Amino acid sequence: MPSDTTVDEALDRATGPRHDEVNDLLELFQDVTQQTPAVWADRIVGFGQYEYAYDSGREGIAPEIAFASGAKHTLYLVEGFADRWPDLLDRLGPHRTSTACLYLTRLSAVDRGVLREILERSLAAVREEPEVNR
Repeated sequence: MPSDTTVDEALDRATGPRHDEVNDLLELFQDVTQQTPAVWADRIVGFGQYEYAYDSGREGIAPEIAFASGAKHTLYLVEGFADRWPDLLDRLGPHRTSTACLYLTRLSAVDRGVLREILERSLAAVREEPEVNR
């Protein structure tokens, strides 16, 4: 659920050179989603939302896509994005991945066009196939 933390407060948690990059991320996410951001868990800047339900019975609401910045930029995407779009990740630039997160040390080191395409595809996947996040 969105928290009472403001977007500015969440963005101020970025450290070092990433602090100057968070406004670029905010602008990119807003442009891709056409949504107003909300802060989740006091630090994650999320856009849109969807309801999920696991087979275990756990249910909740999560942002469609989101990011948090601190010692690195963490982008929250559709589960399995790395397996879906390895061609894009090959062209992105320096990064790490996990099941649903893309980690960037510096936004300035990645191809912004490729990053935008990853965000667009992830958002479309969440909107078209919400079950991929279960």
